[in-house]
Amino acid sequence: MERRGAGAAAAAAVGRRLLWALPAYAAGLLGLGAGALLLALALYAGWRRRRRARQRALSLAARLHSDEEAAVRAAAAGLGAARGELPAWVSFPDVERAEWLNKILAQTWPFFGRYMEKLLVESIAPSIRASNTHLQTFTFTKVDMGEKPLRVLGVRAHPGTHKQQILLDLNISYVGDVQIDVEVKKFFCKAGVKGMQLHGTLRVILEPLLGDVPIVGALTMFFIRRPTLDINWTGMTNLLDIPGLSSMSDTMIMDTISSYLVLPNRLLVPLVPNLHDAARLRCPLPRGVVRVHLFGARELRSKDRFMGGLVEGKSDPYAVLRVGTQVANSRVVQNELSPTWDEVYEFIVHEVPGQEIEVELFDKDPDQDDLLGRMKLDFGEVLKARVLEEWFPLQDGGRGRLHLRLEWLTLLPDASKLEQVLQRNRTIPSNPDPPSAAILVVYLDRAEELPMKKPGKEPNPMVQVSVQDVTRESKVVYNTRHPVWEDAFRFFLHDPAHQDLDIQVKDDPRQTPLGSLSVPLSRLLSAPELTLTEPFALQHAAPNSRLHLTLVLRVLYFDGPEDGPPPPTPPGQLETPPGASSARRPSKASPDPQFGTEAVLRIHLLEAEDLIAKDNFLGGLMKGRSDPYAAVRAGGRLFRSRVVREELNPRWNEIYEVVVDDIPGQDVEFELFDKDVDKDDFLGRCKVPLKRVLSCGFVDEWLPLEEVRSGRLHVRLERLQPQPSSAQLEQVLHTNSLLQPSRGEELSAALLSLFLDRAAELPLRKGSKPPTAFAVLSVRDVSFKTKTCAPSTDPVWDEGFSFLIKRPHGETLELKVQDAGGQALGALSLPLSQLLAAEALTLDTWLPLSGGGQVLLRAQLGILVSQHSGVAPSSDPTPGGDAEPQEVMAGGDKEENQDGGGTLRHRLPPAHSRTELGGPRLQLTLWYHRDERKLVAIVHGCRQLKPPPKAPPKDPPDPYVSLLLLPPERGRGSKRRTAVQRRTLNPDFNERLEWDVAPEDAPRCVLEAQVKAHVSFMGGKEVLGKLHLDLAQVDLAEGGTHWYELQDERGSP
Repeated sequence: MERRGAGAAAAAAVGRRLLWALPAYAAGLLGLGAGALLLALALYAGWRRRRRARQRALSLAARLHSDEEAAVRAAAAGLGAARGELPAWVSFPDVERAEWLNKILAQTWPFFGRYMEKLLVESIAPSIRASNTHLQTFTFTKVDMGEKPLRVLGVRAHPGTHKQQILLDLNISYVGDVQIDVEVKKFFCKAGVKGMQLHGTLRVILEPLLGDVPIVGALTMFFIRRPTLDINWTGMTNLLDIPGLSSMSDTMIMDTISSYLVLPNRLLVPLVPNLHDAARLRCPLPRGVVRVHLFGARELRSKDRFMGGLVEGKSDPYAVLRVGTQVANSRVVQNELSPTWDEVYEFIVHEVPGQEIEVELFDKDPDQDDLLGRMKLDFGEVLKARVLEEWFPLQDGGRGRLHLRLEWLTLLPDASKLEQVLQRNRTIPSNPDPPSAAILVVYLDRAEELPMKKPGKEPNPMVQVSVQDVTRESKVVYNTRHPVWEDAFRFFLHDPAHQDLDIQVKDDPRQTPLGSLSVPLSRLLSAPELTLTEPFALQHAAPNSRLHLTLVLRVLYFDGPEDGPPPPTPPGQLETPPGASSARRPSKASPDPQFGTEAVLRIHLLEAEDLIAKDNFLGGLMKGRSDPYAAVRAGGRLFRSRVVREELNPRWNEIYEVVVDDIPGQDVEFELFDKDVDKDDFLGRCKVPLKRVLSCGFVDEWLPLEEVRSGRLHVRLERLQPQPSSAQLEQVLHTNSLLQPSRGEELSAALLSLFLDRAAELPLRKGSKPPTAFAVLSVRDVSFKTKTCAPSTDPVWDEGFSFLIKRPHGETLELKVQDAGGQALGALSLPLSQLLAAEALTLDTWLPLSGGGQVLLRAQLGILVSQHSGVAPSSDPTPGGDAEPQEVMAGGDKEENQDGGGTLRHRLPPAHSRTELGGPRLQLTLWYHRDERKLVAIVHGCRQLKPPPKAPPKDPPDPYVSLLLLPPERGRGSKRRTAVQRRTLNPDFNERLEWDVAPEDAPRCVLEAQVKAHVSFMGGKEVLGKLHLDLAQVDLAEGGTHWYELQDERGSP
């Protein structure tokens, strides 16, 4: 029997292997090529991968729902679910748990399942069979809502807009084991759904509150934003899991849900009979209108490539603005990375807080448009500020920024300010449409005594409501002369005194007219509270035909400040009119109030733990490791760490710096990948809200990695606020020299904020034409380019830039003004040392250009002082400049002196200023770097070295320093040496040397230093001085800089 069982298993295994060859055989039989076979395999691989991802997501969510408290505790310990997958009450203190409600839902869920089964089988299925002759055999073979009910993860209560209203936000999550199977027997077609996820925030409004039971008159429910949906298909609908079809099917389903339950659509559930004002509850007056000025963008990514990517082009950007179901598209700007639109759009806002504006930028292409970046903003910020104008950073857009101005327009119930509104609107560009002065809401209640076009047959009435060229349509009410719609429509009005409302009642589907109506909107201007409610007699209808309407007009009034930052100058317009006198030229720059308020974010990427092993061998039989690296996104910048080979617990210890501002909605994002030859594998992601770092100043955390089963990342984030004083500059340079990682750029000591206002008296181009000028500003290898102004000798740029400065003493700002044709118009070099000597480190004045003309700019330097560096501050420097170094004897005993600590960039005084000290000396900085677990020695320089006896008197030696670190136990030491300095007895080295030492061993080590010199080509080396230093006598936590006396001994190396 055992032999028969083994034989059967072997035959089954061979059969499964042969099934893999079946697709190739079928392709050959049908005459298909290898391309069709590869396409089929690719679709199958995509389908299988998506199915597995959905099953993993369903199982993870199910585990979270089964024991919420255990999942939260595990996440707090850095295990299990990521923080973004936890209930809202974990992250937001004003969100409350609703376990009592979940218990009620769990108890009633089986009865809800019975109701759904009855609804689908007895109501939905007959409707589907009657809708099409091909579906006459359609039936639901199984309807099971499962055992996992809908859960409410958190409840947040908001104060209503009035006392008869209660607002609740329910954070709902449905991870169900629902199974619904359908069958069309005529075509032998079976399909269905097995498992579904739905996550979103459902707003519930209890309104109106009554003085009688049931206290609440109705429930209004809607999603403020589109919820997320994930469906696990079965049967024939498995095809919907193919990449491409999957996103299409989910989008179609979400569009259907949005048409009923996403703002401005609402689901009204009356709790009392004959509820008054049902239409107003279903469609209340908006909270306000936001006018969005889309000015332009800058530094967008280039998406157009030519010659197979060898030649980089530009982009053809356009913007898509979304507020709920309201969508607006801008025009396409061809071949431009800094486009200017100067367009104005208006959006109706229903719920604040909650509703957001989302702007996405795309590159227009013949096939599929490429994403250039996106941004989101909650309208609560606009309501609070009344007017908000910013250069918003783009997510997924590199360094790209978007210039928007958002104005909150209040709805006024009287016409007293209408003329003021119309006068202001005349100053706003009518691009693409004229600005609106008012909003009209039409509440369509019901009609009565409609005519019958055919005797004995009731009409199917529907209504078309129009204002100028904008038309809205109501739903169709079947077989009645007395239809009830209870619907509402909204219209923007440019001038209500000269516009009409046109209404037509028609019989659907023949579109036969049943009556019409025209109402001049000027009637509303004299009505009480701009509201008109009455039954209107229909024209071209039966004598008693009436249409019951309520018309509400509201004036859009802007009550914010008018003296905000001016909008960009439209293309082709002169910033300075020809012949404008220089007498009106401003003496100081006029930057935006937000100028100079930026901060620097220092990101310290330390290490990771428990990463997933992605490198497998022999088809997965042998588990390998991973070659991890990190991608860090912050402030529109992307940083990439080095790759750590074959390690699941990598240590990077890399530092990145980026200039950030306090614009809401930004995150510091981390993504980990496994480096591979072909495509890098994903190892997880996490993020920290930038607002959190800016508010608390310092974050040091282990962040759990999301979308993977294990792994966490250790990061340290610090906000460096620029200080307008140079008193701590030497201490900052000293601290940076100690913190400087072995890899990466030099740490920044200051932030330069530059505002380029304008230029004046620029030279004319050939032919006496004014130039179309732009400016290029650069510090080291970082450059920025301004916009190109319209032809003028006095261009106005009005732009701000920021530079990270490494060494303020030695860096220079270079500014070049050029014509668009390539002609140089002038240049300027500004050493930053001038700013260090200026009051408040600020320079605001006109500066001359080398080629003629002058520029007005404001340059502001801020010193970046770290409060969490871990380096103890050194002694205060003496007033007036460089500090005197401390004198330390060779044996390690310190002599108290008036010296402070030096720095890596400390300028050593000349030898004649040290003659009173006597003897050769070596200046060292010793510090233990705990993050890198390294002993750091910075060799600054030597003074008053004595020449070797064999050296010619007029030929100084070529000294260098050799350091030998002896371990605590007897063993071989580790030697480091500096570079050779030529022909000097007072050399400056300023070199950093490092040793890998455990923290407990560092104080027990001994450091031996020798200053040596090359005497001649054949004479070898000569020792100019020695130092024996016991590190137990040195404060390695301070990182101070001291002078050490050298023993004057002569010996061979």
